[in-house]
Amino acid sequence: MFEKFRPPLFLVTALGWLSASVLLGLYVWLARATGLPTLPQLRVIHVHMALVGGVAQMIFGALLTFIPPLLMVPFEEKKSRAVQYVLLNGSTLGLLFGFGTANSPLIGFSGAAVGLVFLILFSDVVAMVRRSVQRTGLNLWFYGLAVLALFGGIVLAELIAFDAFLPDSVNLARLAHLHLNLMGFVTLTIVGTMHNLFPTVTGSRLHSGRLALITFAALPLGVAALVGGFLIAEPLFQVVAGVVLLSGALCYGWNILRTWLAAETRFSLPVLHLLCATGWLVLTMAGGIFLSWNSQFDPPEFPTGTAHLMGYSHMALVGFILQTIMGALSHLLPVILTLNRVKSQKKRRPYLDTLTGLIERDKWMQLAALNLGTAGMMGWGLAAGMFGLGGGPTVITLWASAGLLLLGLVLFAGKVVRLLASRPSTE
Repeated sequence: MFEKFRPPLFLVTALGWLSASVLLGLYVWLARATGLPTLPQLRVIHVHMALVGGVAQMIFGALLTFIPPLLMVPFEEKKSRAVQYVLLNGSTLGLLFGFGTANSPLIGFSGAAVGLVFLILFSDVVAMVRRSVQRTGLNLWFYGLAVLALFGGIVLAELIAFDAFLPDSVNLARLAHLHLNLMGFVTLTIVGTMHNLFPTVTGSRLHSGRLALITFAALPLGVAALVGGFLIAEPLFQVVAGVVLLSGALCYGWNILRTWLAAETRFSLPVLHLLCATGWLVLTMAGGIFLSWNSQFDPPEFPTGTAHLMGYSHMALVGFILQTIMGALSHLLPVILTLNRVKSQKKRRPYLDTLTGLIERDKWMQLAALNLGTAGMMGWGLAAGMFGLGGGPTVITLWASAGLLLLGLVLFAGKVVRLLASRPSTE
């Protein structure tokens, strides 16, 4: 398993963590809105289950797949990735148990283990770069900055876990930690990958290398400024950083949109997931600017509560990150499984077509469920502000959006199960 199916092992395990986190998140959401019993620790457990066990592991598996071809170096594993696999999943369990029992040292050591996993991968990549005759592409610069942001986020988490911040600074340090990981690590990794993956999935060329360079300049600068704004507790600085981030996201989004418009393959499920995810990224950046601007006033000019913040954060977590993951897996899993399971070049095409057909089933229902469900979370936040959590429109929006999100997840998870169970014909 570790040797033969390494990328699928990380990717599928990550999908399992993501699925569990989505189900837990739905329960926490419904419990908060309807008065069901719940524990305050479940929310932070839900977040770290998704981001460490799910997203970070997904990125690790994707980097194992993407980096050697980008560097054009022959790379065969001479060591097992079992250690990293155990560390990633063991540290996820450690974080969840640590948050559940308020065990700060366990949280700190588990976070350090995640950093160690990516440090090992980083050292392998440096060795590959030295052997490569290929000029280092823009993607690798994105990945390098993303890993630096991850290490920065882990350092902040360690300081928080071991009480290095004054009590009135802890919340701002948590915001800096969260945005370093989400905006710095996850978003830069996804954007760097998409500049190659999206043209590959659509069968076209990237519209503009210049826009890619502007994106590369704007996003890291915006992340650094945003984190600095949190650490110095300056909302106006955060607004300026948000404008820089939105500028980078608009350049990126326009590049992806123009690439899609010029492509022949526009309406496959992976392409549409990736395109929708790009739109949610732009909306998330715009929403962040509004929240930073609104926080300058005391009291805020537009009162916002937990419901609004949940809707905003899940534009990024579900609309952008989860849909990107679904789009990437919908493209990659059929290809990886075909390469691993069918040795004959001549017989690969029929099997790949079979797996692709499985992915494309009920695609419009899946897309509609995920996007309408994400929009419904935003609508729930707005309805809660106008009618209260117990108001009729709020309750209707709650159950409708929760049902849609669950439907989209079930459709996708069912396809993954069928992919893994489908075997090539022996004829």
